[in-house]
Amino acid sequence: MKKFNLKTMTASLLLAASSMSFAADIDMNADANDLAIKGYDPVAYFTMGKPVNGDINYTATYKGAIYRFSSESNRDMFRADPAKFAPQYGGYCAYGVTRDKKFDTDPTAWRIIDNKLYLNLNKSVQKAWLENTQAFINQSDESWLVIKDKTVDEL
Repeated sequence: MKKFNLKTMTASLLLAASSMSFAADIDMNADANDLAIKGYDPVAYFTMGKPVNGDINYTATYKGAIYRFSSESNRDMFRADPAKFAPQYGGYCAYGVTRDKKFDTDPTAWRIIDNKLYLNLNKSVQKAWLENTQAFINQSDESWLVIKDKTVDEL
């Protein structure tokens, strides 16, 4: 039986993990499996007015990220116009972008403003963001142009 050196195995795994590349574009917030918005259906925010978990049987990709949908019709609407339904700033926290940061989001901390979906880090951050939403959106729109092509580690 071959013995394994724990330090060597750990170093090998870290090296392998650091060399992995994921399909999602750099300007998309997706997990290690390229799943966007934690599997929530982006169309449901618009059609049902609430966050709804997607089903693994209904998926579509956009900018290398995988989106899940609660129904075939929602998937088809997304495929017809993904930019209409995908969250702004690649699904990163709308408030975080005002600070030139790419923060993950809580899919239950959301708002649709001017037919665009915005997500926030959590409901506490969202509360602050809602105090001056239009000013924050204007600031985020400008900041996004600068940070969208940078990795989280570069910010």
